[in-house]
Amino acid sequence: MSAPLLKVENVSKRFGGFTALDSVHVSINPGERFGLIGPNGSGKTTLINCISGSLRNDTGSIVFGGEEIGKLPAYVRLRRGIARSFQIPRPFRSMTVLENLLIPIDFGGHGQSSRQAMDEVGVILEKMGLASKADVMSSQLSQVELRKMELARAMAARPKLLISDEAMAGLSSSEIDEVLALLFKLNGEGITIIMIEHIMHAVMRFSQRLVCLEAGRIICEGTPQEVVGNARVQEAYLGA
Repeated sequence: MSAPLLKVENVSKRFGGFTALDSVHVSINPGERFGLIGPNGSGKTTLINCISGSLRNDTGSIVFGGEEIGKLPAYVRLRRGIARSFQIPRPFRSMTVLENLLIPIDFGGHGQSSRQAMDEVGVILEKMGLASKADVMSSQLSQVELRKMELARAMAARPKLLISDEAMAGLSSSEIDEVLALLFKLNGEGITIIMIEHIMHAVMRFSQRLVCLEAGRIICEGTPQEVVGNARVQEAYLGA
């Protein structure tokens, strides 16, 4: 069995007297589709912020690709292969879709020429179904197109691990299916994906393994069926 791509061990994070994460352990394998669920305030965003580097964990270790990354700044983690999309897309609205993708490609530090960067953007936009929108101002995109562009910007960093933070919130059923199809496609190309999502039928379809957080602690881990069938999860999250 291969070594985990990501290993979170005994990670805690406090804000003053409030404990947002309490001794969390998570191990994610290369190529895995991993779901993270929990009620609002359970610590999901704090955990992915600690993994991606926008927050520093107070205790424990975060190992990615066999290397401790807990003290590395976010931009270095991005260049090592950890990218994320955000729940609320914040594109550069004065730029086109193509220009929005050139920024993370340049920031990723892969040393392409301008021509190579343009070619790479073209491939990503084609993959995301946004090729026809390349020269459209990002402010003119629909909600589902914004979500696709958010994922495209994450892909421009060439991630090994993609963290998808509620990429389907507020979308219609058909739009959810579109985004799910994209995530399955990216995973099929070898990208490990962590999905944080409140839309249960989506996370159930996508995830090979689920973890449920409550009040900063993992209360259940297993297959989607095992987690959703757990009485404590039903009480804490599903309102049973």
